[in-house]
Amino acid sequence: MTPLAPADLDDAYTRLCHTMTQLGEVQATIFLARLAVLALARADGADAARRLIDDAASDLAPADNAAQ
Repeated sequence: MTPLAPADLDDAYTRLCHTMTQLGEVQATIFLARLAVLALARADGADAARRLIDDAASDLAPADNAAQ
């Protein structure tokens, strides 16, 4: 997968934010889940998909009620 140039990443993030604002809070959650599945489906194999998941979760604290 070819990484985006910084300007292209900024443009994509801006479009992401505008889209979520247009959809509203409830639909934005569904949209993000759908976007995640589409991104995983385009990953270059299972290891790359797992790395995407791990990278997205890095620096986030688990919920107090998370299963251990």
